[in-house]
Amino acid sequence: MIKIAPSILSADFTKLGAEIEDIRSAGAEYVHFDVMDGFFVPNISIGIPVLKSVRKMTEMFLDVHLMIDKPVRYAKAFCDAGADLVMFHVEADSYQNISDAIDIVKENGKKVGLALKPRTPASVLYPFIDRLDMALVMTVEPGFGGQSFMHGQLPKIAELRHEIDKRGLACELEVDGGVDPVTAKLVKDAGATVLVAGSAVFGKPDRKAQIDAIRNA
Repeated sequence: MIKIAPSILSADFTKLGAEIEDIRSAGAEYVHFDVMDGFFVPNISIGIPVLKSVRKMTEMFLDVHLMIDKPVRYAKAFCDAGADLVMFHVEADSYQNISDAIDIVKENGKKVGLALKPRTPASVLYPFIDRLDMALVMTVEPGFGGQSFMHGQLPKIAELRHEIDKRGLACELEVDGGVDPVTAKLVKDAGATVLVAGSAVFGKPDRKAQIDAIRNA
């Protein structure tokens, strides 16, 4: 089943609770929560206080994407703040620290994921993939919303789909960046199961129609 995860980076933060309730009623399964530190990526967004507030007002699955340096430092804090899944970038630290961060998330009873920047090959995830609940392929450079979809990432999605299936894993395969009703078909055909969409959902007046269009592309 395809799941839709609208990114609140594109929501109206003056009425964030209402925006999240709107996508819930429109049929979205996940809330994608983008955290940027101004170091790992060149932008700064939201963090633990906002996540705690969001957790209080919704029971939706909170898919927290950490675009931060050395995520092992904050893995437990984001679990405690209410994340259902904590995702961080394999490029953000050493092999050992990434492995330790995975353990921390698991020990706190949460799901865990690893993300890849566009220039990072799929094979970098292979040493970790048996321990993951989700793998994320970025189809834009992380750090900014509203970028154009990178078609060159489709083979990477297909490669990860093949590896997940070959190992018989339940790991979900998420795609984030430039997803809309046109590109959604491409990433679904490549094997994605969770589609992140920001402006393609929050930028439209009829969010239900847009979510349905992305899901059914």
